[in-house]
Amino acid sequence: MTHFSDRQLIDFFSQFITDERLTLFQDILKNRTRYLTVVLEDIYQTQNASAVLRTCECFGVQDIHIIENQNPFKVNARVTLGSAKWLTLNRYNKEENNTVAALDRLKEQGYRIIATVPDPKATTMEQFNLAAGKAAIVFGSEKPGISKYVNEMADEHLTIPMHGFTESLNISVSAATIIYTLVSKLRKSKIDWHLNPVESDELMLKWLRKHIRRSDLLEAHFIEEQSQKMT
Repeated sequence: MTHFSDRQLIDFFSQFITDERLTLFQDILKNRTRYLTVVLEDIYQTQNASAVLRTCECFGVQDIHIIENQNPFKVNARVTLGSAKWLTLNRYNKEENNTVAALDRLKEQGYRIIATVPDPKATTMEQFNLAAGKAAIVFGSEKPGISKYVNEMADEHLTIPMHGFTESLNISVSAATIIYTLVSKLRKSKIDWHLNPVESDELMLKWLRKHIRRSDLLEAHFIEEQSQKMT
């Protein structure tokens, strides 16, 4: 079968959406990042986990890593409002301890493992050094928090300072606070946090395929037609 590049397929699919929608996709891509990624470890309340997905999409964090040890993850459509389909969800649910598989993969990809903890001695968001390299921010389950393994393997621990009687925030609120603060710092920095051209094309093609009705049939027809022209 003849192989066509992502760019060729993007050019083909672009004729099936409005110019306004295409411009919107391009503008959003310019603000997407993989410099920061979010890890959800065994979250048992689907509405909280889904709220984190929505936050990530709103603030431009593309990749989410979902660890399912005891609690299977299900997207709560009423909470995400469709945001999940624009994200890259990486799920870990095939091992006895999926946390190990997730952290190993992230470290192979060059990420620092940043564990979120309710510890006043941990690094605050203001102190956190984004320039030290890509960071995977790990959020643990509602009551137990991060696992012992994450705590031991973390390159750094991150906290939100508390000044009231309550010692911690709901996970969805914690994630929103941390993600917004770090993404805001990242965008003001001199760090190259954008997707590279190959990543942008891959993501654009993925979005076009999801957005255009019967894109699979259109693509098959395009490939067949172009292959015949080349023979």
